[in-house]
Amino acid sequence: MAKILIAEDERDIRDLITFTLRFAGHEVIATTNGEEAYEKAQEVLPDLILMDVRMPRMTGYEACKRIKEHEELKDTPVVFLSAKGQESEVQAGLEAGAEEYILKPFAPDQLTDRVSKLIEAHGS
Repeated sequence: MAKILIAEDERDIRDLITFTLRFAGHEVIATTNGEEAYEKAQEVLPDLILMDVRMPRMTGYEACKRIKEHEELKDTPVVFLSAKGQESEVQAGLEAGAEEYILKPFAPDQLTDRVSKLIEAHGS
């Protein structure tokens, strides 16, 4: 299956996402903040990146912008996971280069379904 990088500072949510996606057959690389996600993305070249918006050291928006500036990562789909569903938040995420914006809380099967569709659409 796909290689998926996740960036989530809340351990319980990070563990749930990791478990859910591994159970679905994906390889998962978990990071705890935007800066770590940016560095790890350059190293592992994931097929998809799932990223929280509000994280320490570097926000998801900042990390996404930096990822999209990187030649080897610019076409990697980035999906934001956030409890903040205001239109301005979603718009900021899309302007940063995100493919999609998934609101928390979400059901594990909903996440797996969305991830599968994104991977299929990007031919990974």
